[in-house]
Amino acid sequence: MTLQTDPANAMAGAIRWNYDRAELIADGVVHVLGVLAGLIAATVLIVLTAVYAGRDVAVVSIYVAGLMTMLVLSATYNLWPVSPRKWLLRRFDHSAIYVLIAATYTPFIMQVKDNAFALALLIGVWCVAMIGVALKLVLPGRFDRLSVVLYLVMGWSGITIYDDVVPSLSATALWFVVVGGALYSFGVIFHTWRRLRFQNAIWHSFVLLGAACHYTAVFDLVLA
Repeated sequence: MTLQTDPANAMAGAIRWNYDRAELIADGVVHVLGVLAGLIAATVLIVLTAVYAGRDVAVVSIYVAGLMTMLVLSATYNLWPVSPRKWLLRRFDHSAIYVLIAATYTPFIMQVKDNAFALALLIGVWCVAMIGVALKLVLPGRFDRLSVVLYLVMGWSGITIYDDVVPSLSATALWFVVVGGALYSFGVIFHTWRRLRFQNAIWHSFVLLGAACHYTAVFDLVLA
């Protein structure tokens, strides 16, 4: 999810990918493990939800679709050889982050669906996500720094409905939600620390850990 580009060359499809062989292998291992673990975890969650909490299959499916979209697109983009197509894949990879954030919110807010403010927040998050996706696809590379800030603001916007959501969560789910958000946020340090060797692999490891925490929270929310 990280690259160093010259804006003029980037628009022409040229990408400077400044990672040595060891760094690329490490990042590849992280991504392959992430996709495999995601496939297994997603299958387990969908099957168990269908069996024990059928009414929640739709919202869980939205979450799973967002999670797998992010994992697959991130792996595809980061493992793809440097080429104009890699630049195109970068647009979809960064767009998938918006989708994941909105999809992760969905099962939690739907637990308090009778709360108008909570539903308004969910609609707002999805609207911002769609705008973010549109900007990434139509104006690639123009708002990368702003996007990082927007990811964080979207991710922590749930604090505004803390009092409404917390009663519907177990202590375990709440703990994993907070820790997952903290891991994502702390990982941004490595996302921007481009001079650090293995920076990309470290950043993506934090992403997987954050995703694992939120997956556990969703699992507990639906099946506990």
